[in-house]
Amino acid sequence: MALFLQGLTLGFSAAAQPGPFQAYLLAQSLRNGAARTLPVGLVPLVSDPPVIAIVMAVLAQVPTGFLRVLQVAGGAVVLWLAAGTLRAAFAAAPAAEAHAPPRGFLRAIAVNFANPSVWLFWSLVGGPLLAAAWRDAPARALAFLGGFYLFLVGGNALLVLLAGQAARLGPRFVRGLGVASGAALAAFGFWQVGRGIAGA
Repeated sequence: MALFLQGLTLGFSAAAQPGPFQAYLLAQSLRNGAARTLPVGLVPLVSDPPVIAIVMAVLAQVPTGFLRVLQVAGGAVVLWLAAGTLRAAFAAAPAAEAHAPPRGFLRAIAVNFANPSVWLFWSLVGGPLLAAAWRDAPARALAFLGGFYLFLVGGNALLVLLAGQAARLGPRFVRGLGVASGAALAAFGFWQVGRGIAGA
């Protein structure tokens, strides 16, 4: 139970902390609507397992410069997404297709997989907790993961729904939020590239 609650706490904090993935969710929800963006909130369930596996098996044995390279690459991906978000905010809104698939899922996987915060979290916080829990009992490790992703995915869904309601306030408001989310993505991208180059 304690590890489940610990997972809940960390999941809530990850969902509530502003970052590239949250900014991307906001941008997609404003652009495509909440219903078509909700599946994108499930991206951590797809992108995190490879990160966890790599961290648990390899990351501790590679040079520290690996994270710097990852940080620069992740920042470049976020800047590319920021440019697209800003272009979409200033363009005329396209008509929604009734049976179009959810947009942005693969791009969101790229954002999350290239986000150094995810790697650092699983390297320094989540990974050691998960490894210790697994050594004690696999059920405890599963309880930790269950609590973490319950609040992380739930928080993502809440963000998408709140952003989707903003569309009712009119096109100017939506455009303003789109510009804000694009600017947030750009800021995160520049920050990540700068930290990667500086080696901070």
